[in-house]
Amino acid sequence: MSDVIHDSFVIARAYPARPAAVFRAFADPARKRRWYVDGGHATPEAYELDFREGGRERAETRLGDDTPFPGVAMIAESVHLDIRPDQRIVMAQTMTIGERRISAALITFEIRPADAGSELVMTHQAAFFEGADGPAMRRGGWEALLDGLGMALSPDAA
Repeated sequence: MSDVIHDSFVIARAYPARPAAVFRAFADPARKRRWYVDGGHATPEAYELDFREGGRERAETRLGDDTPFPGVAMIAESVHLDIRPDQRIVMAQTMTIGERRISAALITFEIRPADAGSELVMTHQAAFFEGADGPAMRRGGWEALLDGLGMALSPDAA
């Protein structure tokens, strides 16, 4: 029997950078790798980004010793469904841990001008399968990633 958990959440962040700079942080492979793949609870093994509609993104990492599955491979694969420069990015993403697919998601990033720079609104709609990390952990993971994006966009970032 299959147990699927469906969940949606929204995370909003204000960044001290114009929408074009936030968009570049998603579009440029080296910039995105810094906040999306490097650091955190997993060791990066490979990263590819073809940032265009229909283009694919693949992040391969190995989970760290501080996780429930130390040393196990984790792969996030995405296809970009809609891209509007400086405004919106929509992607479909699957996540696999070991040999098991644990989720499929539709993720929308809306980038809006704001007084102090820009606002990013992320909407995550997912189906979590058996053995998945679940909605709460996924939300926490995205919150940490978007905090990392904020650090990468800060005026003090190198």
